[in-house]
Amino acid sequence: MISNNQIFAAPMAGISDYPFRRIIREFAPDVPMVTEMISCHSLVDQHKNCLRNFDNYGIEGNIGTQIFGAVPDLMADAARILEDAGATWIDINMGCPVPKVATRANAGAFLMRNHKLAGRIVSAVARAVKIPVSVKTRLGWDADNMDWVDLVHVVADSGAKFLTLHGRTRAQGYAGVAVHPKIENMPIPIIANGDIVDAAGVQSAIDNGYAGAMIGRAMMGRPWVFGEILGTGKKPENIGELVIRHLDLVLEYYGVRAGVPMFRKHLAWYSAGMPNSSDFRVKINQITDEKEMKREILQFWGCVAER
Repeated sequence: MISNNQIFAAPMAGISDYPFRRIIREFAPDVPMVTEMISCHSLVDQHKNCLRNFDNYGIEGNIGTQIFGAVPDLMADAARILEDAGATWIDINMGCPVPKVATRANAGAFLMRNHKLAGRIVSAVARAVKIPVSVKTRLGWDADNMDWVDLVHVVADSGAKFLTLHGRTRAQGYAGVAVHPKIENMPIPIIANGDIVDAAGVQSAIDNGYAGAMIGRAMMGRPWVFGEILGTGKKPENIGELVIRHLDLVLEYYGVRAGVPMFRKHLAWYSAGMPNSSDFRVKINQITDEKEMKREILQFWGCVAER
C-alpha cells in the first residue's frame, strides 16, 4: 500500500499555483505538494505583480516551496521569507531547463554544471531556516555529463535532507522517455520524477530503491490522480462541477481579466480525450467573459453526462 509520504505533487510552472493546489487537496488532503518555482529576486524584492510571493502556506498543509536563483545569500533570504509564510520545507530548483533560468540566470539546471555553487546555495539555505531543505534536479546537463550521483553527495554534505531526480537530462527537456536509475547507497532519500502516472509507476520506483515518486504532467486535468494512487478516491462523476470550482478559485485569486484566459489551458486538459473536445477548445479559446465560460463548461460536461 502506497502512503501519503511516498507521493508528491510536482512543482510545475504555471500549473501548481494556489487554486490548483486547493483542488488537489480535495482528493489528497495529506500528500506533500511543491509550489511552482519562485524567483529569489522576485520574492526578496516583493514584486507585487507576482501573486505567489504573498501566499500563506500555513493554511495549505504539507507543502514545500520551490525557489530558484544563483546567489546564495539571496536564496537564504528567500528561504527565510517562505519559512515565515508557513512552508513545511524549502525545495531548491536545480533542474529547470528553460534558457532564461538555466543559461541566462545561471540557476536551475545550470547548477548541475557548477557543483561548488550548488553546494554553497544549499548550505546557505540550510543554515538560514529551521525547516528541511531539498533539491530537485535531473540526470545531468546532457548525455555526456550525467553526474547526478556526484551532485547528490554534494547537496547531502551541504545540508539537503532529500532530493528529487527527474529522469531526463537538461538537453532532453521533456522529450523522450524518462529513465529512473536504480538507487543504491545514497546518502539521502531520492524521489523519482518523470513519466510516473499511476500507482504501478510509483510502486515500481519504490521497488527500485526510491523513497517515493513525484507526479507531474499526469495531474494536469486529473487532480484526482493522487486519490486514485492512494486508493482513497477516484475520478468524480461530475467533472463539470469540479471544473467550475477550479475556475472560481482562479477568478478569486487572479481576477477575471487574467483568470479567464489563464484557465483555458486547464479546460483543454480537463476535456482531453472527451467527445467534441476539439470544438470545445476552439470555443473557449475565444472567450473573455467569465459567465460565458461557465455556460460553455456546463453545456460541455452536461452533454457528455447525458450520453
